[in-house]
Amino acid sequence: MTKALFFDIDGTLVSFHTHEIPASAVRALTAAKAAGHRIFIATGRPRIIINNLGALQERGLIDGYITMNGAYCFVGDEVIYKSPIPETDVRTLTAYCTTRSIPCIVVGEHDICACQPDERVDAIFHQHLKVTTPIPTLTTEEAIRGKEVFQLTPFIDEAQEAEVRPHIPHCEIGRWHPAFTDVTALGNTKQRGMDEIIRHFGIRLEDTLAFGDGGNDIPMLRHAGIGIAMGNAADHVKAAADYVTTSVDEDGVAEGIQQWLMVNGKW
Repeated sequence: MTKALFFDIDGTLVSFHTHEIPASAVRALTAAKAAGHRIFIATGRPRIIINNLGALQERGLIDGYITMNGAYCFVGDEVIYKSPIPETDVRTLTAYCTTRSIPCIVVGEHDICACQPDERVDAIFHQHLKVTTPIPTLTTEEAIRGKEVFQLTPFIDEAQEAEVRPHIPHCEIGRWHPAFTDVTALGNTKQRGMDEIIRHFGIRLEDTLAFGDGGNDIPMLRHAGIGIAMGNAADHVKAAADYVTTSVDEDGVAEGIQQWLMVNGKW
């Protein structure tokens, strides 16, 4: 029976320490693919800054992508689902950030930019996450005028998030980093992305496995047939999973695949 395997990127497939996919994970995914299973990415990153999956992409292992926490899903060159944030909420949230000089990443279908960036944008995106794509600086009006916005990433803490939340009622908020949160249109989570992917491929929900480590992975972990939290995940993420594997740096992906896809070490 074909299984669909969904993987978050940062902290799940890719180590925060080495910024690479462990060799054990590459071997395990190669074997899973050879055994007839489907492999999907489920990330908060937009397509334009997915720059750390070469070890899988060059082997042709990835069957499709959930990006921007479910707001934009594609298979090859085909976009199978996309859902932008309503303009009223885009303007409300970006105005909140502009008046307070809060950095905010604005993501369109094919572009990304930063409004009011400070040192945190470089420290987190370029140094910590090793994003190599340039993120140009634009004014808020330049960033949002005349285009669909699929994700906003304001650098707000939890208190500011609580303050602004009632004013953007058509939005979904998913936090996986203490310094910022990702905002998409209401209903767009990795769970929604999973549903779009399995509908496209005709795979049953009970035949899905999901791996994740962040707060934005919780809807996916709870929804999947088997939700697997990484050993480096926070406790509230682990509590949402069916199984906790070892950390990304301790071969957690390979261990989880062996536990749930292999019987006595065999496919």
